[in-house]
Amino acid sequence: MMTTELNVNIKLVELERKTHSKASEEYVHVRFSYPDHDWDGWVPVEYRRTGVSIKTDDELYEYLNTVYEQMKPENFTKWMEEQNKFWKEKRNAVTTKGFFDSLVKGGWQCVECTLPSNPNWARRVQDLKEFGYTIATDTHKYCPHCKAYKTHLLLLPIKRGGVHGNGYEKLSPALRKKIIKVLGSKDVYEDVISPHCLPDHKFSEIRWDESTKGDNADDMSEEEIRRKFQLLTNQRNQQKREICRTCYQTGVRGIIFGIPYYYKGTDKWDPSIPSKGKEAEAGCEGCPWYDIARWRAELIRKINNQ
Repeated sequence: MMTTELNVNIKLVELERKTHSKASEEYVHVRFSYPDHDWDGWVPVEYRRTGVSIKTDDELYEYLNTVYEQMKPENFTKWMEEQNKFWKEKRNAVTTKGFFDSLVKGGWQCVECTLPSNPNWARRVQDLKEFGYTIATDTHKYCPHCKAYKTHLLLLPIKRGGVHGNGYEKLSPALRKKIIKVLGSKDVYEDVISPHCLPDHKFSEIRWDESTKGDNADDMSEEEIRRKFQLLTNQRNQQKREICRTCYQTGVRGIIFGIPYYYKGTDKWDPSIPSKGKEAEAGCEGCPWYDIARWRAELIRKINNQ
């Protein structure tokens, strides 16, 4: 039974969801009618960066009503003031800021002819998403300037981190340093000490929902740090992200070093375990990428016991 009514100024243009499979994102095509203009675009309804995972019509209507309110033209000036303050604190993100400046102009932006010229534009867009911005992606939209179908991006001027301020867990610089110190600056993939390590959540964010995100206090205990994090280089972190995305989409768990060994479970995701949310972490256990150090130790133990 429906308990939420959709704002009369919101029209669902298409009922079928749009998908961006590489990012595991889904959108609904809507039209928001305001007194002076209409906004026609895609609103993300499956968007791991901000913890959005809309399943029911009630959830959808409530979510769209909130997005509609936040995107009212009279709210844009205040929203921009908040973004300007945010970017002043991001002095080392000049290149990414250029992409924001282009997208904030509104409407679909072609990555070939509208955004700043950059061979690694996808990385810059990923940075914006990790900063909490909500961006829709159409990978096959016709660009009249390029006279070809190109990837287009659409920035929604809503609260960073999503309408409810969810999003990825944030780590303060102090906590990052503490995590690296507690874990001994050890790159678990190479099993060596490295100055290039970054904290990696063992439980992949692609399987998080709005109830998964927790607070990361600077005084986090060493026990919790060891439970939640491992250290990887940025390159391996990106590799793990792609492997986790594939697992989420296909149910086929990843391998590492070409070795198909799992200390718990098989190469298939256990269908009895939810695919998303806190309970989903149980399905990650045994995968080599979830806890590389333990996977290595379990494999060595198995070899020695043969």
